[in-house]
Amino acid sequence: MSNIDVVTRRTTKTKPKIERPKLHKVILVNDDFTPRDFVVMILKAEFRMTEEQAYKVMLTAHQRGVCVVAVFTRDVAETKATRATDAGRAKGYPLLFTTEPEE
Repeated sequence: MSNIDVVTRRTTKTKPKIERPKLHKVILVNDDFTPRDFVVMILKAEFRMTEEQAYKVMLTAHQRGVCVVAVFTRDVAETKATRATDAGRAKGYPLLFTTEPEE
């Protein structure tokens, strides 16, 4: 029998630090022309809100001028804001959804 030298080495694995994508808020901007029912319908359709949630968001925007609808990654936020705004424009309403980075 021969003596076998066993050499063990420690290897340290470095995990790349993955940054979470920056989130963006979708904001409903109030206007005095788009019917409330239409705003509620768009919030339910595009943002999957219940009737009650959509009504509260619409009312908050009406009272305060703006209301944060939801928070998503940038691409999703911009897509949803554009689609919701375009749905209003297609009916001739000045409905506006914007996005901005979340702090």
